[in-house]
Amino acid sequence: MLKIASRALFVLVVAFAMTACENPAKKKEEEIAKSTFACTLNGERLVVRFTEGEARMLLPEKQRVTLYQVPTSSGVRFSNGMLELRGKGTELQLINNGVSTPLIGCEPYAIMPPAK
Repeated sequence: MLKIASRALFVLVVAFAMTACENPAKKKEEEIAKSTFACTLNGERLVVRFTEGEARMLLPEKQRVTLYQVPTSSGVRFSNGMLELRGKGTELQLINNGVSTPLIGCEPYAIMPPAK
């Protein structure tokens, strides 16, 4: 009886320890994904991550661009002087040299599960 009770206690302690020690890297990835969106720009994938005061973009050409938040009366607006990102919610447009191009199908970025 004592052997069964000690085994059950051991299993409970191990189970508790495993749930208490969640992977912090995974948690960080999940938090980043909440503020990251994948869109289509001229048929190619563009990824935007919104942080405090910035929009960090990965353009289809694999170029990384940081835009800085600009005050606006409604919606969002980010610019670096050359590129501008503006819109409301997931309805975004990228403005380059005065030419506005809509970002299509913007959706929250999904973390891919690890390959098995």
